[in-house]
Amino acid sequence: MAGPAVDEAARQSNTAALRAMAARDFAGAREILRKALLLAGDVASLWLNLAACCRALSDIEGALEAIQGALRADPWSFTALLMKGSLLERQGKSREAARIYGLAMALEPPQETMDAPTSQAFQHARAMNARYVDELVAFVEAEIGVVREKGSSAESGRMNQFMDLTLRRRNIYRQEPTDFYYPGLPVIEFYERNEFPWIEAFESATGAIQIELQNLLRQDFREFAPYVALADGVPVRQWAELNRSARWGALHLHLAGVPVEENCRRCPQTAAVLSALPQPRMPGRSPMALFSVLQPQTRIPAHTGIANTRLTVHLGLRVPSGCGFRVGNEKRTWREGQAWVFDDSIEHEAWNDSLEARVILICDVWNPRLGQAECDMIAGLVHAMDRFNGLPQKNAF
Repeated sequence: MAGPAVDEAARQSNTAALRAMAARDFAGAREILRKALLLAGDVASLWLNLAACCRALSDIEGALEAIQGALRADPWSFTALLMKGSLLERQGKSREAARIYGLAMALEPPQETMDAPTSQAFQHARAMNARYVDELVAFVEAEIGVVREKGSSAESGRMNQFMDLTLRRRNIYRQEPTDFYYPGLPVIEFYERNEFPWIEAFESATGAIQIELQNLLRQDFREFAPYVALADGVPVRQWAELNRSARWGALHLHLAGVPVEENCRRCPQTAAVLSALPQPRMPGRSPMALFSVLQPQTRIPAHTGIANTRLTVHLGLRVPSGCGFRVGNEKRTWREGQAWVFDDSIEHEAWNDSLEARVILICDVWNPRLGQAECDMIAGLVHAMDRFNGLPQKNAF
């Protein structure tokens, strides 16, 4: 029965076994650990050390049995999974080993916490799993390639995504809005352009928008405010480096649901283009529109937005090479004059590895899968909640 005395006895036994292992007395250490496990039951550290002793004694079956004990005690043990894969590999079970290595990879600890042998074993595991995945993909594509080519373009896209997710070539990302989740909306990283009849007219205004932006930039970026400006006492988490920093700046055209009159006056054509978009209208929250600058050698950390009922639009205006953007599994590079629409409730991040500033126009639009009645209800509900709670105006919805 577990208790303080048993725990102390197990600790002492483990220490004695480690001393024996250091002296290369693996048989003696094995006996110490077996006796300790009879007393203490499933203790992951005891099982792992027993597995190491068995492996050193070329008792691979015994080592695998011990590893199973470690995984009963701790199913999420990176070390146990890595060792299990290596033991299966020694038995010639390469495919089974590669699958287990894949599980270990999902639990990868920070590199700095691994000692040299563990790091080397992990790199081997990664390479072996990659070869396994490549071989599996080639086999599956040969088997079902013709079937996958049938159906509409949308169906083909979904089939390809399903295949990539099933074969672990892509990670599964979900909508994780910080505040407002509306059920039934599809998880789409970047939406197809044909869902937005206004997008070509929006892009055609790029030249006029760039001229107005250039006039704003005569003062360099001194008029841009930090995009992240968290109040004192609010946890900064991943925003520590960018909080109240000019490295990610914003010049707002619409803020907290109202036009910033001075900026709109200075950018009349940009304001006119924005007025034609189906933006959410919520007092104190939306519409939202701004010029966003990302200074050189700056990265925006992975994060999610506030709601999945709106989508975010980017239009490239000044894009040096070395800039990139990721939503879920998909990475893209901005191009001047090109717009895209994405779901910012899915994890996303951005970077500027160049030596020049990157500037884009950002705004929000309703998710096109919502009906008008749904949009009206969402706007009404959020506004009613804000009024009831007496919340101040916010920067975004």
